[in-house]
Amino acid sequence: MSNKTIPYKIYLDEHEMPKQWYNMRADMKNKPAPLLNPGTLKPMTVEELSGVFCKELAKQELDDTTAYIDIPDEILKFYKMYRPSPLVRAYCLEEKLKTPAKIYYKFEGNNTSGSHKLNSAIAQAYYAKQQGLKGVTTETGAGQWGTALSMACSYFDLDCKVYMVKVSYEQKPFRREVMRTYGASVTPSPSETTEVGKRILAEHPGTTGSLGCAISEAVEAAVGTEGYRYVLGSVLNQVLLHQSVIGLETKAALDKYDITPDLIIGCAGGGSNLGGLISPFMGEKLRGEKDYHFIAVEPASCPSFTRGKFAYDFCDTGKVCPLAKMYTLGSGFIPSANHAGGLRYHGMSTVLSQLYDDGLMEARAVEQTAVFEAAEQFARIEGILPAPESSHAIRVAIDEAVKCRETGEEKTIVFGLTGTGYFDMVAYENFHNGNMTDYIPTDEDLKPGFESLPKMD
Repeated sequence: MSNKTIPYKIYLDEHEMPKQWYNMRADMKNKPAPLLNPGTLKPMTVEELSGVFCKELAKQELDDTTAYIDIPDEILKFYKMYRPSPLVRAYCLEEKLKTPAKIYYKFEGNNTSGSHKLNSAIAQAYYAKQQGLKGVTTETGAGQWGTALSMACSYFDLDCKVYMVKVSYEQKPFRREVMRTYGASVTPSPSETTEVGKRILAEHPGTTGSLGCAISEAVEAAVGTEGYRYVLGSVLNQVLLHQSVIGLETKAALDKYDITPDLIIGCAGGGSNLGGLISPFMGEKLRGEKDYHFIAVEPASCPSFTRGKFAYDFCDTGKVCPLAKMYTLGSGFIPSANHAGGLRYHGMSTVLSQLYDDGLMEARAVEQTAVFEAAEQFARIEGILPAPESSHAIRVAIDEAVKCRETGEEKTIVFGLTGTGYFDMVAYENFHNGNMTDYIPTDEDLKPGFESLPKMD
């Protein structure tokens, strides 16, 4: 540990920003299993993926060998509007908890989208513009990704069509209006505007929707509209690649003060934030240079890591997307309407799934009342109102700091604060009024989702 006094906020200079994205897959001995064509069950090619994604993004999606990929200047120019983001020493939280642990959080909420999602949104919009497209379609759960993409599309003068999970659409009208302010059209999903949406509504009347449903609608809209492609805010390899700027900046800030973290904690829904945060540290672990303890934190109501199966599954409820081998609850699993909308996804990134299956990460599932207790505690002590998704990481960071108080261990804890919760006040209201409940699916509840897994020969 350095003898330098650690400031409350460690900032990097503009010239210290990462100029390349880091691709964890290049250092993985066990590569993620390939995406499969659902018709042929053969690995997807760049040409096949290019019918849905931008061609350059399709190349990034399948690249398992290139460790570092240059960030185009136009993307760096946009990044400089809000990056580098601060790494904050949580001195006040440490003092309140009376812990010998040192707690740091990487704060990604200092932009209008209020989250880390802008890191990939601007990259995907850039490649769409470079390809000469008219616009893009996407899904959004909590609304952070939809907001980020609407901002990016506005910047590059692209049309943006967003399918927003119905429960979030209803819970967060102001998040919806931010997207519309930036020029996006927003449709609650499942809807009557697509064939797959109609089918899901027929099969699940009154459903509050899911990310899997919204993905199906967005893909159908993209492939059925000339000059459009589909973009995704999490799960995909390309997204984890773009989000590596989070971890690269975090590591550079820690290195400035010779700090080596013991625990690195991130919330996990599809994997964008967690994968981005851990990427350079996991790279060191994969190369045998250093060892770290990684903890993925997911909602107990949608426990894909802790109770899911590692199997090939559809990435969407409508079963129109490629098959991915991941920890999954089954594409037929419809999660409960918990308030962490960004974590309501039935599966997990293929990269993170392989790392978890290889024993390189731990996963924990936490209940939402405990999550909001941690969120309120953090807000009162550190002064930032956290998003429900981020608060899953806060919950476990506090738990680990309390353990250090009990054992006397002086661990260094780093967690990802993915964004702010100012559009989540319905959730905070339900918590404060005592109306929030915890839902943990039974084995019987999970059974239909597992039964929906494709039968592989």
